Amino acid sequence: MCQLLGMNANTPTDVMFSFTGLATRADEHKDGFGIAFFEDRGVRLFVDHHSARESPVAELVKHYPIKSGNVIAHIRKATQGRVALENTHPFMRELWGRYWVFAHNGDLKGFRPRLHGAFRPVGETDSEHAFSWLMQELAKAHAAVPTLDELTRTLAELLPPSAAEGTVNLLLSDGQALWAHGSQRVHWL
Repeated sequence: MCQLLGMNANTPTDVMFSFTGLATRADEHKDGFGIAFFEDRGVRLFVDHHSARESPVAELVKHYPIKSGNVIAHIRKATQGRVALENTHPFMRELWGRYWVFAHNGDLKGFRPRLHGAFRPVGETDSEHAFSWLMQELAKAHAAVPTLDELTRTLAELLPPSAAEGTVNLLLSDGQALWAHGSQRVHWL
């Protein structure tokens, strides 16, 4: 399965050391990597469909002290969708005038709910389809930006149905908060 790294800090911090450690795990997880740094209302998103061990983009991130309050990183071991840039996590979308970033570790073989809103996958992964569905459902549930507590409750209601379809370990952020959901209790410190 893929590897995830999330950071939420009260003071903008760099993740050079942590990302360097994550990238060393890219032997088996060689199908791409990505990392997103929230800075104020903006996001620096770096993705590459090459291994984090070999990518010049990964080398840049390892040596570039970008300070952020919320970071999501992902190294990919492909289970659905070919190895390609458009299938590389994290994925980013806009909702309520904010950028949202999502990365998923798992395999959702039977989860293909109907998408009818403005959120559509660009690539072929189950992960991006799930993210598109999640953004669609958040937009339907709230006409404008909800409070953090309301948003957390809505996410808690939305995530269990997809977990029934397979493994759902994910990180989600809008730059204000970082949500982590795990259908498995797998972690490494």
